[in-house]
Amino acid sequence: MDWFALSVLFGMFFVLIFLGLPVSFAIGLSSIATLVFAADIPLTSGLMTMAQKMASGLDSFGLLAIPFFILAGNIMNRGGLAIRLINFAKVLGGRLPGPLLHCNVLANMMFGALSGSAVASAAAVGGVMAPLQKKEGYDPALSAAVNIASAPVGLLIPPSNTFIVYSLVSGGTSVAALFLAGYLPGILWGGALMLIAGLIAKKRGYVADQKPTLKDFIFYGKAAIPSLMLIIIIMGGILSGLCTPTEASAIAVVYCLALTFLYRDLSLKDLPSIILESALVTSIVMLLIGVSMGMSYAMVFTDIPATISDGLLAISDNPIIILLIINLVFLVVGFFMDMTPAILIFTPIFYPIAVLELGMNPIHFGVMMTFNLCLGICTPPVGSSLFIGCSVAKVSIEKVIKPLLPLYGAIAVALLLVIFVPEISMFIPNLFGYE
Repeated sequence: MDWFALSVLFGMFFVLIFLGLPVSFAIGLSSIATLVFAADIPLTSGLMTMAQKMASGLDSFGLLAIPFFILAGNIMNRGGLAIRLINFAKVLGGRLPGPLLHCNVLANMMFGALSGSAVASAAAVGGVMAPLQKKEGYDPALSAAVNIASAPVGLLIPPSNTFIVYSLVSGGTSVAALFLAGYLPGILWGGALMLIAGLIAKKRGYVADQKPTLKDFIFYGKAAIPSLMLIIIIMGGILSGLCTPTEASAIAVVYCLALTFLYRDLSLKDLPSIILESALVTSIVMLLIGVSMGMSYAMVFTDIPATISDGLLAISDNPIIILLIINLVFLVVGFFMDMTPAILIFTPIFYPIAVLELGMNPIHFGVMMTFNLCLGICTPPVGSSLFIGCSVAKVSIEKVIKPLLPLYGAIAVALLLVIFVPEISMFIPNLFGYE
């Protein structure tokens, strides 16, 4: 029955996806079909069970952080904070070969961390940087490639909705610990891209016309500090125990509103459209979470995780081989599926193998999984930052793929380091007492 249930669940899921059905509906229908055909549960009972699991899965105080962080990100996207961070990033990378490429990476790291969205980062930062890079004589395809590859890094540097979702589905892994664990892998991702971009820029002779001065650093740094303070406020509040991640997300909304009104980049008449946009995104995410809770129940009820675990352990009992297989699956899944459903579906399958069988730390596993799936955001065929990055740079995907290849290679090396050097993820959490 186990292998039959596995075939019904994923067979029907991928068929429905191929037919163009929305992911959330494909998850729900395939879960109901698994309960009915593989577990011999009557259809009415299967429907009621799915409804109950959806309701109970969404009945979580921690999930309130997601709509608040989405709203805060949209306020920042529309509030003109990107240009202040880009100006500061230009100063930070101004003395390196290819300064505008380094600026692009640094700006995506800062703005992506604040907005929590790779797509918003690729659009906002890329939209500003592309004309500047073209004016300075940079290859548009290379510029777009650097923007595309660096856009997802903000999903690793907190605050990150992805870590909140993983915390829920993994059974309560500390959100604060996950936030802390994301810093060094995120910096590693950005640093790897800057290394490759610097080598390419040096080879092509991209140099700065003017070197930034200490006065520039102070001026643009002061302008960026209010935006960057958001990270300190959120993490400081959570780590000090003054607020929960959910309460910190509400504080983030208030802070972003105050900041954008202070800068006069946002008016009251802009708020309805921002709130509506945030509500639409939140509804999509929440529906995915609800139906994925139903899928998790169907998988556990039919012993699918145990079946996959036995199959993997039958291939090899070498932890290195098993981890490589798991990450290969994540890579393939990331090419065709968004991060949120991927985490919701595959965490219950591979979490027991990695954590219970191999003894992997749940925090490390969450960071590794997120890092891996972030690659799918900037790769074909469905990478969202790939399409947005090409659109704002006005270059075709075909032209961008070649300069993306060495950047993919750098990210892959960084991923291997994150997988096999747990200290990269665990160093900062350990400093704060998380084990």
